[in-house]
Amino acid sequence: MSLAALLAIGGGVFWYAHASIASKSGGHTANDGSDVGVMLGLADSAYKDKHLLAPVGSNMYEFYFSVLQLDPNNSTAMERLRDMFKPACDVVESTINSGDLDEAQRELSLLRMYDPHNYKLALLGSVLDAQRVIERRKHEAEAARIQAQQAAAGQRAN
Repeated sequence: MSLAALLAIGGGVFWYAHASIASKSGGHTANDGSDVGVMLGLADSAYKDKHLLAPVGSNMYEFYFSVLQLDPNNSTAMERLRDMFKPACDVVESTINSGDLDEAQRELSLLRMYDPHNYKLALLGSVLDAQRVIERRKHEAEAARIQAQQAAAGQRAN
């Protein structure tokens, strides 16, 4: 086979693969110069870096939501959001367990934008609420301890 024939076949395979990807994502590919393409590129980078829900404004879920605002039927965005839902739930659970409850609430809100009626999110919401109650009780106990110390110190001063 000649070099020209190999190049022609190679070019055809490349064109077919590119066209297949483009049709799968609504005619847009990452970094194709369009707004959707730019957002797909950013989302893909966040996905590869495992930035599923954080940092704020620069994570996979927010970027793919932006893609869907521009192209509501973008199959790449819908597929990635679906595929990464369970790992994203694990991130929320880990954030709750680390005690960063405000961040966990933000992450949970992002996932609820994707699937507001999901049972796993309802469970995570309950765990988050329980952690907030525990945290509030710790703060109340600490305040009572400080108040008792101050009262005892005041009595000794008299």
